[in-house]
Amino acid sequence: MASRDEAFTVNEPNQNKKRFYKKSTFVTHLPERYLYSPSHGWVCEIEEGLWRVGLTKFATRMLGDMVDQDFEVKSDDTVQFGQIIGWMEGFKAISDLYALVEGTFDQVNPALNSDLSAITKDPYASGWLYQARGKIDPRCMSVTDYTELLDATIEKILEQQKQEDEESS
Repeated sequence: MASRDEAFTVNEPNQNKKRFYKKSTFVTHLPERYLYSPSHGWVCEIEEGLWRVGLTKFATRMLGDMVDQDFEVKSDDTVQFGQIIGWMEGFKAISDLYALVEGTFDQVNPALNSDLSAITKDPYASGWLYQARGKIDPRCMSVTDYTELLDATIEKILEQQKQEDEESS
């Protein structure tokens, strides 16, 4: 597994390389240089110490089409790992947004004001949520570890669906 330093060299030649992932009916292409949180967020260093954060395609699929969002923090506010900094409302669910960076909140993606659907359509690029300066949550993991988490999560969902189907029969 690549170290975090290797994973985030800004000018690396393969910085746009993606890993194809498919399990059951879920398909995505995960940027390999990103790190992923257990809560299905992603982080990517865009310059030294400045991190861009978004939701993974899995998270956006669980939320459904985006309806509304709001952030409770403003530029230059101090943020801590796990702090609730806002919320997202999708057609299927509402979810709190947690800080994946400890340090200083930089900004909300200004494009979301005019195109909230970018979060679902392009979650790993134009649909990013916010930027913050500091250090990332140590629970964030490589794309390899994240695909293992996805496998386990999807298996659990499929097992629950199977049990529900058997109970309703």
